Parts: sequence; structure tokens; C-alpha cells
Amino acid sequence: MIEPRAEPAEPSLLRQAWTVPNLLSLLRLAGVPVFLWLLLGPKADGWALALLVFSGLSDWLDGKLARWLDQTSRLGQLLDPAADRLYIVATLIAFLVRGIVPWWLVAVLIGRELLVGVALLVLRRHGYAPPEVTYIGKAATFVLMYAFPFLLLTQGASTAAEVARPIAYAFTAWGTVLYVWSGALYLLQTFWAVRRARAAARM
Repeated sequence: MIEPRAEPAEPSLLRQAWTVPNLLSLLRLAGVPVFLWLLLGPKADGWALALLVFSGLSDWLDGKLARWLDQTSRLGQLLDPAADRLYIVATLIAFLVRGIVPWWLVAVLIGRELLVGVALLVLRRHGYAPPEVTYIGKAATFVLMYAFPFLLLTQGASTAAEVARPIAYAFTAWGTVLYVWSGALYLLQTFWAVRRARAAARM
């Protein structure tokens, strides 16, 4: 459910940043360019894989810590999905350049991101806050973050690559379907929110 934008009193962004969950999110964001360089520069797949695994674990951990430590904040609600999206887009671009994934898969997933980005701008224009992350959206991100390390392991002709290949393809297919589905739900919520706003303006 999308609600009209509210502006509650909150600590400054700098103070919000100095919490354990938000520091983890900032660390994940800082790792994006390093991850891209590892994949496209020296092609140090082992280190890139370790960084990707750390990103997935920290994504799960920062949400848990925010609830356990009662450190949920508006900044954290923005940083967490931003870090997820940046890792997904960066990984897709790097994998496309390396020939690990086909262009159409990248087009579908990045196209979903662009449409959701436009929807957020439309909501903001009509005075609505961004919709809360849905369970389906979180599950989709979780599955894709599992798929990417396995896709990286498929490179080469080793036994590990052979074992990883069906797992990677299964996670990728499942994650893609969930990711597109969650994007469609965001667009549907945006449509109904804008329709409500226009109906209220005519009254």
C-alpha cells in the first residue's frame, strides 16, 4: 500500500549513517566499483566472488541488525535497496561484457529497474512516498544474489563449474521471474496511487 509522503522528525543523515546497519550498507555501496574492477580489470574472479558473497551476507545482516538494535532509519530504508540495485546492475553489466549472461537477460532486468525508477519519480510528483519493499521484491533480490556467485563459478571446464551450472541457471530463472513480477506489482501500485491522487484533485 502506497501512502502519501510524510516528513517525520528524524536525526540528521550524518547521525543516521553512524549506525551498524547503515555502515554495512555504505560498505556494500563502496564495494561496487571494487567488484567491477576485479571482474573487468585483472579478472580476479575469486576475489570478486568473495566480495559478492560478502555483499549478500551483509544485505541479510543489516536488516536483522536494524531490527535487533532498533536502528531502523529513513536513510537505511534508502541505502539498502540502493545497494541491492547497484550490485545487480553492476553484476549484470560486468557479466554481459564477460559473456557470462545473454544480452536479453540484462535487457529484461535493467529494463525492470528503469521502469521502477520512473514509477518512483511519478509517485514523488504526486506527493507519495516510495512503496515499501515487498516480500516478493526482497525474495527476488535474495535469489539473484545467490545466482550471481554460481554464474561466476560456471566459468571454465572444471568439475566445480559443471556442478554449479544447473544451480546457477535455476537460481537465475527463478530470480528473474520474481524480479519482473515484483516490478509489475510496483507499477500496479503506482497506477492506483496516481489514479487516487487525480480523483482526489477533481473533488
